[in-house]
Amino acid sequence: MKAAKIYLVSDSVGETAQKIVTAVSAQFPSVDLSDVTLYPFTTDEENLIDILRDALKEKAIVVTTLVEKNLVNAVKDFASRTGLQTVDLMSPLSTIIESTFGVPPLEEPGAIHRLNQEYFNRVAAIEFAVKYDDGKDAKGFLEADLVILGVSRTSKTPLSLYLANRGIKVANLPLIPEVEMPKEIFEIPHEKIVGLTTNADRLTNIRRSRMASLGLKGESKYTNPERITEELAYAEEIFAKLGVEVINVSERSIEESAVIIEDSLKATANG
Repeated sequence: MKAAKIYLVSDSVGETAQKIVTAVSAQFPSVDLSDVTLYPFTTDEENLIDILRDALKEKAIVVTTLVEKNLVNAVKDFASRTGLQTVDLMSPLSTIIESTFGVPPLEEPGAIHRLNQEYFNRVAAIEFAVKYDDGKDAKGFLEADLVILGVSRTSKTPLSLYLANRGIKVANLPLIPEVEMPKEIFEIPHEKIVGLTTNADRLTNIRRSRMASLGLKGESKYTNPERITEELAYAEEIFAKLGVEVINVSERSIEESAVIIEDSLKATANG
């Protein structure tokens, strides 16, 4: 397998560069891009040049998320003189915005992580999702921005936490045929409820894997295919009764399901 060494250089924590490199790596499964070295909080030009020299020796690709112009220019000058391969993830868009609107950038490292209201909203939403996970407290349903329903192992909790990280307060409830639905569910506008469903065979495999990871072997009611089919049918009845949007998560990632939900919430908010 072909391989490439990558240096990530940032004047903050470097998570932006890490995410982009990870996304790019997924597009090249035949190329090993796992050899990544992160250089966070690089704010000194002399230190930056030392990093670039090391990258040149190792024939690495340098990916930067630098916002201070003197550092950006230092990388450009070094690359121009030496032929070092570099990718600047910040400057191109910043330059366009500055020239279009005549507003200079802050050049403030880590500005994205300032403790603003959006940050506190996300923290509150995450705490809410944890508190009201799996129907722990019925009053959470009435306080939530969104309620997720679904049988066990349809990704309710991961999806709830993902949306919470985007500032959405989510409560979720597992649907079990023998357990009566909380009355609060029927008091919520259907636009604020989403049902999750999946393929019965896929769910059977997921549950069996879950039980195996816990060291539990053999068939049980939880992993019985006929029982699972019954649970999914029950869930579909509930969804139809409530008139809610249903998402089949069989072939969807958490991120894909989240996009559908966010679009739906935005459409509802915009009338």
